[in-house]
Amino acid sequence: MIRYKINELYQWKERKNRKPLILQGARQVGKTWLMKTFAAEAFPKHIYVNFEENVHLRNLFEKDFDIERILFDIYVATGIRADENTLLLLDEIQEAPRGITALKYFCENLPQQPVVAAGSLLGIASHYRDSVPVGKVDFMTLYPLSFFEFLEAMGMRHLLEPMKQKRWESVATVQSLLENMLRQYYYVGGMPEVVQSFVEEKDLAQVRRLQSAILDSYDRDFSKHAPLEEVPRIRMVWQSISGQLSKENKKFIYGLIKEGSRAKNFELSIEWLRDAGLLYKVNRAKKGQLPLAAYEELAAFKVFMLDVGLLGCMCGLSPQTLIKGNAIFSDHKGALTEQYVFQQLCLSAENKIYYWSAENSRGEIDFLVQRGDKIVPIEVKAEENLQSKSLRHFVEANEGLHGTRYSMSPYREQSWMTNYPLYALEATMPWTEKR
Repeated sequence: MIRYKINELYQWKERKNRKPLILQGARQVGKTWLMKTFAAEAFPKHIYVNFEENVHLRNLFEKDFDIERILFDIYVATGIRADENTLLLLDEIQEAPRGITALKYFCENLPQQPVVAAGSLLGIASHYRDSVPVGKVDFMTLYPLSFFEFLEAMGMRHLLEPMKQKRWESVATVQSLLENMLRQYYYVGGMPEVVQSFVEEKDLAQVRRLQSAILDSYDRDFSKHAPLEEVPRIRMVWQSISGQLSKENKKFIYGLIKEGSRAKNFELSIEWLRDAGLLYKVNRAKKGQLPLAAYEELAAFKVFMLDVGLLGCMCGLSPQTLIKGNAIFSDHKGALTEQYVFQQLCLSAENKIYYWSAENSRGEIDFLVQRGDKIVPIEVKAEENLQSKSLRHFVEANEGLHGTRYSMSPYREQSWMTNYPLYALEATMPWTEKR
């Protein structure tokens, strides 16, 4: 399996002022596999410590932050001595009290020692137990497999080149195949275990069983890690996500969780799910001007899940949907399509993602993305109806902007907007990084 984030790990390795790296991400997105694969490729040797499994080392940092002692204790436990050519992997570091804080002392007292720490609930730990030493660590977030990574896993790498090179006539020759692969991605999603199973067995029933098991494991995490009094509300928010995304107007409505609910009843629950990497908020921007953060409205937001396949599982999406042509793209009022687009936009940490809606609610831009001094308004169309009145009005009202639309239609360039096919999204964002 190929994960593009490994390129960022190599860049981190070569950095002159390299700091300990925190690899973030929800459970089961492949953090352990990625850092072990990187360690085996890029270093002569590595040390792997999992604090969830190795209970004897959980108190490693409680006595003090003497790095020499810490490394000696790790040597005693593993039989491997650490040096600047040895990558130290600290997995599920949030399970070791003061483990996250200890990274500061690696940075200050032994900067030549390469360290990668990973954890599924690092955000939770930083709120309730350990503080993240800001300025003393580097960060990287791993998400489920993107659509392009899914194509690679499915042995379809040859489909990527015409899209990356923007050779649209060549893309058109394989349009039906790309649409079919995108339908499969909507159903399977990008969770590594699920993708691997589908690659090997092509069994959609097994896909759903694995996705259901992942969702069950997340539910168990609520009881295990969340404050006891907050667990029922966390579950209510979590179970409402598919309904929130299946509305025409996808602005988050507290009343959909429970009739009469208000923000104060569920704010902590939403933040817990965000810290666990299971839920994402996209806030409204009142204007399409730089910087978008200056026009951010915190009380108005949309929510998205971790993975489009998990969302389909929660929605009860049937395998039969895959054989109904492109109906899957508009099922649940386009919720799956908007979730898919959001996932691809998240791939770069430099993308600041918002949405826009008019004060009178007559008009909405699905995503407003800022990267540096560039703003891109993005409209998502799940169906063939390509009227883009809101996008055109927004572009004309904000001088210097050029609209982007993702739909099931082929590439088309207009003076104010460019339409790209949904399956080419990763190759067509103006800021797409080389891979």
